[in-house]
Amino acid sequence: MIFIKGEQEVNLIREASNILSRTLGLVAQEIKPGITTKQLDQRAEEFIRDQSGTPAFKGFEKFPASLCTSVNEVVAHGIPNHSPLKEGDIVSIDCGVVYKGFYSDAAFTFPVGKVSPKASKLLRITKEALYKGIKQAIPGQRIGDIGQAIANHAHKHGYSVVRVLGGHGIGKNLHEDPDIPNYGKKGRGAALKPGMVLAIEPMITIGRSAIVTARDRWALRTSNRELSAHFEHTIALRAHTTEILTTYQYIDEALKT
Repeated sequence: MIFIKGEQEVNLIREASNILSRTLGLVAQEIKPGITTKQLDQRAEEFIRDQSGTPAFKGFEKFPASLCTSVNEVVAHGIPNHSPLKEGDIVSIDCGVVYKGFYSDAAFTFPVGKVSPKASKLLRITKEALYKGIKQAIPGQRIGDIGQAIANHAHKHGYSVVRVLGGHGIGKNLHEDPDIPNYGKKGRGAALKPGMVLAIEPMITIGRSAIVTARDRWALRTSNRELSAHFEHTIALRAHTTEILTTYQYIDEALKT
């Protein structure tokens, strides 16, 4: 069932999204060679709780942390650990916040120090694919329009989209209908309507899109061990437009310093 949100519900998701966006900005200030993803997780959780929010991921289906920290070939669901990040790594930080019973969800893949041109291009194209998808997420369009836009942009640059993971509705639950694959056909799938709140999240890989589960039964990595990137925003469909509720503003400010 797809839940249509009223103005008050969207406002609460917007507040949850603001806490989340500032959390990712804090993480952006901290990411550098030598820091551990466990340290990033601890600082993010402290900040979220200081803002009267709750980490959405911690305890969700028994996930043990507040952040998903996915390094290099890890596509998603990486568990924070005590291994220091290294110069040239890329790390996807996926985070969710609950505020007054409503969820937000966002992700950003960060370079650690100076990264290779290969990694830098993957980050740029994946981020562009996110906004290509969001551009199609307006009332009157369909779910397939979003996926087609994301996949077309990835394929144009020789990349693959992960087909077993994708976006989703969000609200009183972290994952709600509809599912939003990162591939599709224009004009197919559920109709997009005002009041829908969605998390759109392309996950794009170099080479093949096949993934495997790590020994911890959480982390999902590329089967060919090539790099993967992940960007995500929570958005709300309005009467005639779409509002991006999460923002990368705080990340951009941190990375410029």
